Amino acid sequence: MEKEHIRLTEAEWAVMECLWEKEPRTGREVVQWLGKRMGWTRSTSLTLLRRLEAKGAVAGETDGDRKVFRPLIRREDAALRETESLLDRVYKGSVSLMVSALTKKQPLRQEEIDELYSILRQMEAGSDD
Repeated sequence: MEKEHIRLTEAEWAVMECLWEKEPRTGREVVQWLGKRMGWTRSTSLTLLRRLEAKGAVAGETDGDRKVFRPLIRREDAALRETESLLDRVYKGSVSLMVSALTKKQPLRQEEIDELYSILRQMEAGSDD
């Protein structure tokens, strides 16, 4: 599967967060991290690592007598894919509908409003910075 099309399940996100936090990690380190934060068993953690390897999201390499894992996709790229998917599925591609729905449930802080204004001004000016 191409990295641009990798979709992560909620459980796979937890494994990826572990690897994005610190890489590389041994299988044992991943199992301990997920056990502490998620309450998962060794079997569950290793199954998810194998699944992510098969998807091409994670690389597992043998280092002596242990296997070390590292992410092959960046968190920012995975988050962007999830956001685009949500936007398309739920809001029919409308950013304004999404922002409206989000702010009806939870008001924005002033710094978030200022940041959105800044983004909009940059877009109007034709700058991506």
